[in-house]
This record gives sequence, structure tokens and C-alpha cells, in this order.
Amino acid sequence: MKTRRPLVLHPDRLLPADPTTRSIARRLFAEVEGLPIVSPHGHCDPRWWADDAPFSDPAQLLVTGDHYLLRMLHSQGISLEDLGRRPVDGDTPPTDPREVWRRFASNYHLFRGTPSRVWLDHALHQVLGVDVVPSADTADEIFDHVSDRLTQPDCRPRALFE
Repeated sequence: MKTRRPLVLHPDRLLPADPTTRSIARRLFAEVEGLPIVSPHGHCDPRWWADDAPFSDPAQLLVTGDHYLLRMLHSQGISLEDLGRRPVDGDTPPTDPREVWRRFASNYHLFRGTPSRVWLDHALHQVLGVDVVPSADTADEIFDHVSDRLTQPDCRPRALFE
């Protein structure tokens, strides 16, 4: 039987615990929530916006290009090739994106308590509409859902940016 745990995000998950400070943080957040993030440490290829082509698959979008996720999974013994990365000087065929996603989802628990997990939960739930926690049991379901979402106009790079 498959294990399906709901993916639920508390609206105050990143705010201080102290009620007075949290109240101030809520007011400040309300002022900036809709503004774009301008950061010198982006994980987004500028070609995404220039070309506005649909993302190819969930693994390419969320796993293979994120050095934080790759390093965490590689530190646990998963080869970079199995995570969709190819050696520069090798002739290794690319790993099937669904297999990359399955490895990622099967090891999702490793991100518990990390900033990567906060970001992943937000992106999966708030942006892509995923309502279950990634795991070995839910990997294919989520891959199919996100793959479908990536074909929708509101998930094109420019639409997501806006």
C-alpha cells in the first residue's frame, strides 16, 4: 500500500516564534510578498526568460541543475550520473528523468530541516500544486502531475517570473 502524507505549509513557517516579533514580521511580509526577488545568487538560467520555452521535465527543472540538492544527494552515495548529470568527458547516456525524480523523491527525507526543503515544499505546493510529500511511493504520481503542469501556459518561465 502506498504511503501518502499531505504536504501542508503553515503560513508562519518562516516567521519568528515570539508573538510580538511575529506580528511585526507578518506586517512587513504583507508589504513585500508580491514583489519580485532580486538576488545575485540565482539558480535560474537567463535563457529561460529569453526563450520562454516550456521546462522539459520535473527532474531537469528542480533536481539536475540545483547544486544544493545534488551535493546533498551525492553526499549520501548517489552518483551524479544517477541524478542526471553527465561527465564532461564521458559518453554516458543521460539518465531517464523519471528515474532521476524517483531517486530524488525516495531521498526527500534527507532534506528535512534544511533551507532546501523549505524552498522545495514551497515550490511544489504553492507553485506546482503538489499536495503530497515526495517519497518512493508518490514519486511517479508527482512526476506525472508536475509534468502536466509544466505544459500549462502559467508554468512557462515568463509566467512564473511574473
